Amino acid sequence: MDTMIIGIAGGTGSGKTTLTLRLKERFGDNVSILYHDSYYKSHSNLPYEERTKLNYDHPDAFDTQRMIADLEALRRGEVIQSPTYDYTIHDRSPETVEVRPTKVVIVEGILIFENQILRNLMDIKIFVDTDADVRILRRITRDIKKRGRSLDSVVSQYLTTVKPMHEQFVEPSKRFADIIVLEGGHNVVALDMIIQRVKSHVEGH
Repeated sequence: MDTMIIGIAGGTGSGKTTLTLRLKERFGDNVSILYHDSYYKSHSNLPYEERTKLNYDHPDAFDTQRMIADLEALRRGEVIQSPTYDYTIHDRSPETVEVRPTKVVIVEGILIFENQILRNLMDIKIFVDTDADVRILRRITRDIKKRGRSLDSVVSQYLTTVKPMHEQFVEPSKRFADIIVLEGGHNVVALDMIIQRVKSHVEGH
């Protein structure tokens, strides 16, 4: 199978997932998705309190080598078992998700352009660029409503790790992007351009 790998990066709350899901909705079974967040390293050896203090926004927090191996396997036409992550306990979940090879594989995450080997597997690299104040508000809303966090813990994490890691790793990785999309899946013009490119690949033009 001629697999196209699309990387969608950008800061926390930038709109990466909206863009990813728009493409999934449009192309259905032709698209599979790998989330870098699913590849957070397991820390089951640490107590919960220690796990809450880890820096989850540094490249070392991820088992990127496993993601690279999984992507290479998908490109070879093999089925893989993606790990999953449980944000409520700050640790990897015992469950895995079966991901089948498809014509288009979307890789999504804040730091997917930081690793050169992972980056080089991608045919199209898209960076979703959104104002920092919009991103932090989205992050606060998401973490409180969907991940059971307190406002204090979200703000503390943002100031101690999310913001400095964004400035050190995420923002500089923007230079590797082929396309920079303002506001992610809400940018209709950019979305339409990306859809046309994917459509031509899926239909074999």
